[in-house]
Amino acid sequence: MKHLKTQDRILQLIKTQGEKTASELGRDLNITSMGARQHLERMESEGLLISKDVKQGVGRPKRFWSLSEKSLQHFPDRHDQLTLDMLISIKNVFGDQGLEQLINHRSQTTKNLYRIELDKIISLEDKVSTLTRIRSEEGYMAGYSSVDNDFLFYENHCPICFAASACQNFCRSELEIFQSLFEGLATITRQEHILEGSRRCSYLISPLLK
Repeated sequence: MKHLKTQDRILQLIKTQGEKTASELGRDLNITSMGARQHLERMESEGLLISKDVKQGVGRPKRFWSLSEKSLQHFPDRHDQLTLDMLISIKNVFGDQGLEQLINHRSQTTKNLYRIELDKIISLEDKVSTLTRIRSEEGYMAGYSSVDNDFLFYENHCPICFAASACQNFCRSELEIFQSLFEGLATITRQEHILEGSRRCSYLISPLLK
């Protein structure tokens, strides 16, 4: 059981913070580098991690560990093969316009639900913080940080990735939802995108009045 809990913590750390060395994970987990390496090597043999050696100046290369495709099964996913089959069926029966209407309906419903929470709040940062909480509760593993006068809002996991991979208009609608929620307060631009190979999706939220 302890082994499984450590595995889950390693997956969580790499998912939220990016690739890690054994010594970095050892510090994060409060165990020795050797102990961390044993876990990492076991997880690599199970197909959960991928390692690469990176030369950094003088001395031996450092080994970094990142998540494999298989490891994504350990994170919440709200859409499976059934969802994909339904999307294909909707497109076949109702055409592109029917699928677009479905996406627009989902987008509007989501905006309405988020506004119930966000419209009560005046401060831009408090709105970003509240959106972070809402999205984390939905499985997006969201967070944010201050960048000069802006905010970087990020999501370390995409629970609709399966559907979005088949229909990228879902991703377009996510960006439009955020832009609508902060209309008149800030501009929002996507900086990183999981479907384009990034580790996470991130958005720069820039206040209109600085």
